[in-house]
Amino acid sequence: MKVWPGRGSRQVSKDGRVYLFISHKAKCMHNQRVKPVKLTWTQAWRRLNKKGKAEAVKKRRVRRKVVAQKAIVGASLDEIRKRREEKPETRAAQRQQAMKEIKERQKKKAAQAQKYEKKAKQSRR
Repeated sequence: MKVWPGRGSRQVSKDGRVYLFISHKAKCMHNQRVKPVKLTWTQAWRRLNKKGKAEAVKKRRVRRKVVAQKAIVGASLDEIRKRREEKPETRAAQRQQAMKEIKERQKKKAAQAQKYEKKAKQSRR
């Protein structure tokens, strides 16, 4: 409890500790070395026996980390979602198709390079 100015009494022990008591009754009990927890009228007893708590301690809310989806330069948000939802088999099939196309392009390029080389050899002769 708070002891307001002008209320209670102060006692200084031999070791220099200052005690502030709200009433003569509290001072007497302290001098008799009675533990405050054993006296039903003290705040210490009320705290120990969970009496008169007006507010229940609120449980702290845990803040969950929210991951925000953002579009990347090469793909919009819708495209990213579609890719995530599609099955691995379809993605593997698409990858194989893309690899085939790349290989075909490389073959065409190689064929054209050979064609130009033949023309270059013939023109040198």
